[in-house]
Amino acid sequence: MNAKKLSLGTFFCLYIAQMVPSSFLMTALQVIMREGNYNLATIGLLNLVRLPWTLKFLWSPFVDRHCITVGDYKRTIIATELIYAIALLATGLLNIHSEMMLIIILVIISMLASATQDIATDALAILSFKKTDRSMLNSMQSMGAFGGAVIGSGILLIALKSYGWSTVVTCLAAFVLMMIVPLVLNKHITIETEKPTNRATWTDIFKFFNRKEILPQLGFLVLYYMGIIGILSMIRPYLVDKGYDMKEIGFLMGIVGTSVSFVMAWFSGVLIRRIGIHKARIIVAAMIILAPTYFLATTFMEYNKVTFLIGLMYLQGCYGLATVVLYTTSMQCVRPGREGTDFTIQIVISHLTGLLVAVLAGSIAHLTGYRGLYIAETAVAILSFFYVLLAFKRNRAS
Repeated sequence: MNAKKLSLGTFFCLYIAQMVPSSFLMTALQVIMREGNYNLATIGLLNLVRLPWTLKFLWSPFVDRHCITVGDYKRTIIATELIYAIALLATGLLNIHSEMMLIIILVIISMLASATQDIATDALAILSFKKTDRSMLNSMQSMGAFGGAVIGSGILLIALKSYGWSTVVTCLAAFVLMMIVPLVLNKHITIETEKPTNRATWTDIFKFFNRKEILPQLGFLVLYYMGIIGILSMIRPYLVDKGYDMKEIGFLMGIVGTSVSFVMAWFSGVLIRRIGIHKARIIVAAMIILAPTYFLATTFMEYNKVTFLIGLMYLQGCYGLATVVLYTTSMQCVRPGREGTDFTIQIVISHLTGLLVAVLAGSIAHLTGYRGLYIAETAVAILSFFYVLLAFKRNRAS
């Protein structure tokens, strides 16, 4: 195994270590709280534990400032992973029914640690791979996220019923520790470009937006997912309306759909490497238009399970493709010495946009029905396609 493949595998382990526990904890806690007769408003507040991932850009300059060498990054990643594992272990030792508040506090600590690990991991990944290799690196990142979702919100949720809270969460803590072993043993990771002598500061968060060349990217971050995110956020309520139970929905969304995203994330990296980011960005933007159009067409016919499954798999496939495209373009827009800060800011922008679209999608579907939602999503997808054509026409060589 050559050094590049070994490093890709190392980063895949780090990315999946972030996602498996968080996917499981969020899904399991929601189910357990509902079974414990918590009201829906209280369960909804559980989403606040994700705040560290939303706000991580606030301390990303600190990571950039204090991490200069590969050793600095490794120590930061290992330290945060240890905190992550310890918080998980403590969570597993508590009684899930009588100590819920303490468990939620520990989950927030674990999310804080994993978010910090993500900043350092992203920065090291950008520095240690050449520009031509970053598409495959982003495939590893996306595959880690989608694979973690399959395991965490699908397989482990089933295991929870058989083995119980303490056993599963303790195993998660052990899993997190195992995933840093490749990083510890990998001696081939090197920084390709020397970092500048001036260190990152907190004001670099604001300076990121001052660059004229970053403006097209900001519009791209806002629009690219928008044509599919609204549909993805409303798929579960749609399935409930069609009579599916929780187990069936979990299988379709958590295993089948996310597995398709996992595979297409790998394919997206290969595509970008073969044809370049400019052409890939346009092709995927065009493919996204078909997703809401397809679902819109299904509203004019009788519901059919096979027809829906085809649409779901195509939708999740587009999501996997688009994720790698968005991550790859984001890595191209980072400043030397501010890699973690700039990449984190861009990903947070896309996530916040997705959250806003998900909220708006619920309101649109409530007022106009699913057909109205699909019409709105189709219009946005077309807008995104033409934006990509016009905003990046000068960068066709990239």
